Amino acid sequence: MSTPDPIPAATVVVMRDVPGGLPEILMVERSRAMAFAGGALVFPGGRIDPGDHLLTDSHSDAAARVAAIRETIEEAGLAIGLDCAGDALAALRAELHAGTPFVQLLAEAGLALDLEALVPFARWLPYGLPHRVFDTRFYLARAPEGAAPQVDGSENVRLCWISAQRALDLADRGQAMLIYPTRRNLERLAQFDGFESAMAHARRFPIEPITPFVEFRGGVDWLCIPEGLGYPVTAERMDRAIRA
Repeated sequence: MSTPDPIPAATVVVMRDVPGGLPEILMVERSRAMAFAGGALVFPGGRIDPGDHLLTDSHSDAAARVAAIRETIEEAGLAIGLDCAGDALAALRAELHAGTPFVQLLAEAGLALDLEALVPFARWLPYGLPHRVFDTRFYLARAPEGAAPQVDGSENVRLCWISAQRALDLADRGQAMLIYPTRRNLERLAQFDGFESAMAHARRFPIEPITPFVEFRGGVDWLCIPEGLGYPVTAERMDRAIRA
């Protein structure tokens, strides 16, 4: 049986600095009814739609940035790389939920996207899973001033601003669920004291597809990722890893 082609997707790590404290990241809890990662804490994002290519030169990275912006509006009511807020943003979000193409909405409102507001952070491309596989590009973005995200109530049921370390601690206590890529990215994000240091770190490492693999170590299987891509933790026991 042939393996289905991975589904192109994009997600964005929205970070805000906290004076005197750890930076916080916007995370959403997916509805337990969702087929993929139901009940998990994740970053806003989703699949790249054909319409996302209409706003770019069709380069896959550019289309992924468009998708990350669009999905963050849909899932969290937050505009990244787009000068839109308040009632105008609420109306844009409602039209997206109704199925109106993003390219049409931007043209009608005279809005332009700033794709440079998203900093490439990682790309994950797992294989050999018993469910849909996503080829996901991760981006890092600064939270807009005065951002007031709101849950969509369908794909996600809760959202929160939380430090990377706090999210990891909740998962370790069984109070949150983190799938394998999210945990590895949170461990990486927990190294930073603010957006600037996270952005500088991201720009030091190549964006190469990360495909987890299994190694037998000390009598047990470990789920691993390659070294040298910015991740402080590159292996987790298979019996403890959550793979969506």
